[in-house]
Amino acid sequence: MAVFSHPVLNLDNKQVDTVELMAEVFKLEEINNHLIWESVRHHLARRRAGTAKTKDKSEVSGSGRKLWKQKGTGRARVGSIRSIIWKGGGTAHGPNPRSFDYAFPKRARRSALRNALSAKFASGQVVVVENWTVDSHKTKALIATLAKLGVAGSALLVGTSDKATLAAGNNPKLHTIESLGVNVYDLLKFDQVVFSKEAILALQEVVKP
Repeated sequence: MAVFSHPVLNLDNKQVDTVELMAEVFKLEEINNHLIWESVRHHLARRRAGTAKTKDKSEVSGSGRKLWKQKGTGRARVGSIRSIIWKGGGTAHGPNPRSFDYAFPKRARRSALRNALSAKFASGQVVVVENWTVDSHKTKALIATLAKLGVAGSALLVGTSDKATLAAGNNPKLHTIESLGVNVYDLLKFDQVVFSKEAILALQEVVKP
């Protein structure tokens, strides 16, 4: 497999090392946008609670007696006050709790992740740092550190330390995740992705073809 070198920075934005990455994972020549779309669709479907519920005719309150006799009154026939055409009656064909998840092959998920990573690399939105050894758990300090790295706007921080995770928790534009939890939806949602060297190598081992 073809490999290429990518710079590894310290938190002061100085290059201290390089990391060998696979072109088959991070530099695909053709991006499969439909596969990326399908992966995001699957991710959002799995997140749906699926708890919507309405009561049908058998579940609403009300007597089951016949309101008036079938014939002779001149009125429309009716069998129950719980009828779906009456106010306070049941709902016909209403939603019931269910899972919106569906089968999406593991090979397709990994391929979609490779495509999303390649798109991020092609647009120059990936930074690799040596580690996440920060001195403070303060949000302001982490923002200053990211500013040194040229990271502005929203960012996905991968493989962070405990202090960095605490610091990012109060900022809605930052999100921390472990390397094996990286997914296509988060890669597309955030403007930039900052990996630790260890995290990007661990992810590469999992998604390589």
